[in-house]
Amino acid sequence: MSDVTTTDLYEVTMALSYLREGMRTPATFSLFVRDLPPGRGFLVAAGLEPALDFLARYRVEREDVQEFAAALHRPPEDLEPLLGLAFGGEVRAVPEGHVVLAGEPLLEVTAPLPQAQLVETYLLNQLCHQTAVASKAARCVLAAAGRPVVDFSLRRTHGPWAGLQAARLGAMAGFAATSNVAAAGALGFPASGTMAHSYVEAFPSEEQAFRAFARTHPGPVTFLVDTYDTEAGVMAAARVLAEIRRGPGCAIRLDSGDLGDLARRARTLLDAAGLPDVRIVASGGLDEYAVAELVHNGAPIDVYAVGTKVGVAADAPYLDAAYKLVEYGGSPVMKLSSAKVTAPGRKQVFRRPGQPDVIGLWDEDPPDSAQRLLRTVMRDGRRTAPSDRLEYARARCAHDIAALPAPARRIHRPEPWRPVVSQALEDLTSRVRGETERRFRPERRGLSGSGGQTDRKLSSSLREPH
Repeated sequence: MSDVTTTDLYEVTMALSYLREGMRTPATFSLFVRDLPPGRGFLVAAGLEPALDFLARYRVEREDVQEFAAALHRPPEDLEPLLGLAFGGEVRAVPEGHVVLAGEPLLEVTAPLPQAQLVETYLLNQLCHQTAVASKAARCVLAAAGRPVVDFSLRRTHGPWAGLQAARLGAMAGFAATSNVAAAGALGFPASGTMAHSYVEAFPSEEQAFRAFARTHPGPVTFLVDTYDTEAGVMAAARVLAEIRRGPGCAIRLDSGDLGDLARRARTLLDAAGLPDVRIVASGGLDEYAVAELVHNGAPIDVYAVGTKVGVAADAPYLDAAYKLVEYGGSPVMKLSSAKVTAPGRKQVFRRPGQPDVIGLWDEDPPDSAQRLLRTVMRDGRRTAPSDRLEYARARCAHDIAALPAPARRIHRPEPWRPVVSQALEDLTSRVRGETERRFRPERRGLSGSGGQTDRKLSSSLREPH
């Protein structure tokens, strides 16, 4: 399956019509999240790097045309105008790892209209999924309050590719390791793993299982101790660990039950056996909410392994994101649909220390001491710089989250940090709204009541970021 044909059919029908109508004028589309999901005080931008890889290699080949034609039940020659179309536009985007807020563009594309239209679905797919998972992972790191977090999500993610993405996004958010061998190799990131209950069950006793495992693996080992009776498992692990004397790095893992209570009992048993350096790893359906509760209650857990709920961003698995036309042929445009008003023009986000972000126009002067968040990352269909490095994205994530107000970082009932709109963008929005109303709603001119009510509703929608 080609990445080119990984798109919604209406992108193809629109692009074909644009080409036949000679509509190749540059257009700008803005990709943004309208509102943060419930339970989120911020988002972490992610998915840009694979999106840029996609755009850099984008070209409609003969087999793509044939697949489009088959989907439309038309002869391939009808789709010939699409043949050879490649992405040659400009991309301005927020680098991965930065915190982003509702209404702020994650990415803007300026390219000939058919090109910009055809890439919409893939870009939304990449940025929305990965931003959702990265944001969930970052909250797990916050909840762990300095304790290492490990990715165990591969077996429950929605496909192997999603598992690779989850491992990468966890690394970006501050995780310490992943169980995913392929991801660890691809990312140069530590791999981490222990054993399954089935391994313990295959031996006559837990102690024999632990000894066999230790014989095979000469370095630090982690024993899963809750296959039968957890306290008996801890004591069996303690006997083996005391004998093999592997030094620091050894651990036991708890995977079920009341993890806080079991961790306290396990810590007591390990300390009594003279093993204060043996760590306790907890896993089993954890996410930021469970981790935060365990930390708050003082559970003596040293490492948290998170999987299912994080790899699929279970409580907020999608984003209310849009990819909307904001400029065509050099003129700003906007959508006026009820509850889905879009602000016109190319945007920039200005980040100010200790103050709300400002969503403004691309070419306006920044407020004092403000950082421009969107950067030009692609021009004429080519990257403007080498691929971003994971460690840079990780550093941005840590920096931006630390700079957020405490209420936005809260795990329970966070208060979203909201941007404001610059005066220049407000003025442009007001002007374009008026021009658009006059062009497309002429029947409302002169009507008392309804017109004013519409203007108030539009103005309220546009100013929500305040």
